[in-house]
Amino acid sequence: MTSLSSEMSEPGANPLDTVERLALANDWAFHRQSDDELAAEIAGQWCNYKLWFSWHPELGVMQLSCALDIKVPAKKREKSYTLLALANEKLWVGHFDIWSEEAVPVFRHALLFRDGNNASIELMEDLIDIAVTECERFYPAFQFVFWGGKEPHEAIVAAMLETEGEA
Repeated sequence: MTSLSSEMSEPGANPLDTVERLALANDWAFHRQSDDELAAEIAGQWCNYKLWFSWHPELGVMQLSCALDIKVPAKKREKSYTLLALANEKLWVGHFDIWSEEAVPVFRHALLFRDGNNASIELMEDLIDIAVTECERFYPAFQFVFWGGKEPHEAIVAAMLETEGEA
């Protein structure tokens, strides 16, 4: 990600304005549907990730959803829930879910911006980096279960293997 200067938003500012500046600085494809919604797309190792940011000013909450470009086959729906539970046990921030309308796995996280807490560029960079990193880390596990015929426990173990060195 291109780093922008350290700046803080004014109190009560819309955090999506910060996300929009970040998207512009990084040349991400994005669309600001309204003051309260922004959609962007980021290329990853496994697929392009579709990010959706939603701002609820009355609650002071911004939610990020990062969708994986992979559909959950209907016959694998039950196994996908087991896989989600296993993946979520390994996360410190956010959680995986399945968007029921689109049948795609999605990483979700929400942040509170109240009492003078603001959406700095660094915070938004960290949030996006965490979302994309977790999607990259678990994408192979979803593939193993959906298309590789693996059981969720096997898929998590295989996806969590750390490689050392270079080939």
